[in-house]
Amino acid sequence: MSGIFEDFADIDELAEALDDPEPGARRVAVMELADSAQPAAIPLLARALGDADAGVRQQAAQALGEFDGPETAAALAAALADPETAVAGAAAASLAEIKDSAAAASILPHLTHPSPFVREHAFRGLKELRAPEALAPAIAALEDADVAVRAEAVAVIGWLKDEQALPALLSASTDPAPAVRRTAVAALGFSLLGRAEEGLVAALGDTDWQVREAAAETLGKAPRAEAAEPLMAVLEDEAWQVRLKAVRSLGRMKITAAVPRIGPLMALGLPNLRKECAAALGEIADPAGEPFLAPYRDDPDPDVRKNVRWALTRIEAGAA
Repeated sequence: MSGIFEDFADIDELAEALDDPEPGARRVAVMELADSAQPAAIPLLARALGDADAGVRQQAAQALGEFDGPETAAALAAALADPETAVAGAAAASLAEIKDSAAAASILPHLTHPSPFVREHAFRGLKELRAPEALAPAIAALEDADVAVRAEAVAVIGWLKDEQALPALLSASTDPAPAVRRTAVAALGFSLLGRAEEGLVAALGDTDWQVREAAAETLGKAPRAEAAEPLMAVLEDEAWQVRLKAVRSLGRMKITAAVPRIGPLMALGLPNLRKECAAALGEIADPAGEPFLAPYRDDPDPDVRKNVRWALTRIEAGAA
């Protein structure tokens, strides 16, 4: 990177630049440290998170997103409590990028921080790390007063894919907040247990269409024959997004009985739904689907035409 520090020979000179009286010079030093990609830059960037200038702190939080490891995670987790929203937001974004499982131990202590923002983003940072030790605090956080914290805690539980957490997820699927219910319903997809399916079927009747949509989609990820009838029932849902996901799941499950229920949806003026219906009828590949598909062989939407022709080819191949 070119700049006022382009002739610096090593990290030590950049470290000195972090003490420059000009905030602009310190910000450039932070960028140079990030570009160095050297592990020795991590403690210096962590130090810059305490700079008097919010712009320097924000730059440092963004720069730390280029590094993994416990030291980086600890610095970013602490920066979540920065009084400047821009700095805390940058720290949250960088923390979510860390994929080093060893970083989990540095994030865990922040799960009980007084600030809901810190708790929320600490859970978000833990999500993809799949740290087993995060399970207990995540389940405890389902009682948190903050909706965003509960939603992120549910996401952590879902990523852990531990059958022991099934009761917690089922409980969260009835949370007062739609965002929490939606996250819990999506997380239930990992479980093949009948109790998970019961919770998902119940969620098909949720008052929030996005929860119903998540349930319709999730039921197709671990398909069981018992889910077919409830999914066919929501093909009449008032929200087309719910119908679309139900169609997709029924196609994946290859439910022949769904053909006369899916076929009429082709007549609706929604290209996305027609495309999904054509794909599902092709997956099922039952001859009863041909009359519903044929009128749309020359549909004005290219994606619909493609799926219709593919579906008709599948049905013809099956008949042959």
